[in-house]
Amino acid sequence: MAGSSRTTFTKRAKERARQERRAEKAQKKFLRKEEKPAARPELSTGQPVIALDEDGQPLPLDFHDFTNS
Repeated sequence: MAGSSRTTFTKRAKERARQERRAEKAQKKFLRKEEKPAARPELSTGQPVIALDEDGQPLPLDFHDFTNS
């Protein structure tokens, strides 16, 4: 039975180490998320992209002006 307490201690130590690593990972993930630059607002879906020529006049629209990205 003496060996049983050693196993319990080892298991607890391993679990504690796992919990610490998990907490460190969560902290790093949170910091990365905070440091991430704010995403620029995208155009609403279905809005055409209006391109202008040198004189500032709108160019005619074609199929690729109606993309979602």
